[in-house]
Amino acid sequence: MEDVTSNGIQVDHKVVQTLQRNFVQVQNILDQNRLLINEINQNHESTIPDNLTRNVGLIRELNNNIRRVVDLYADISSSVTISMEAFSGGESTNANQSDRRDGQKRIRSS
Repeated sequence: MEDVTSNGIQVDHKVVQTLQRNFVQVQNILDQNRLLINEINQNHESTIPDNLTRNVGLIRELNNNIRRVVDLYADISSSVTISMEAFSGGESTNANQSDRRDGQKRIRSS
C-alpha cells in the first residue's frame, strides 16, 4: 500500500485516487443536472404539449442522476471510513493517548 503524507496525515494513494475520481464523476453529473433542470424549466414555461411530454423523460433522467450521485457519495464515505480504520492503529492512536495523558485536547488544524 502506497501512503502519501500531507500535514502529518497518512493517506492511501488508492483512496485518494478513488476520491478524486468519484468527486469528478459527481461534479459531471451535477453539471448535467443543471442543464437538465434548465431545459425542464424552459419546457415548462413554454407550455407546448410536446415539450411538457419531453419533461417526463428529462425528470426521469434527473432522478437517475440523483441516485448515481447518492451512490457515489456512499462510495466516498465508505472509502474514507475504510482508510480511517486502516490507519487508526498507527500514529493517530498514540497521539490521542499522549494527549489524554497531558489533559489537553488535540486541536485540529484547518
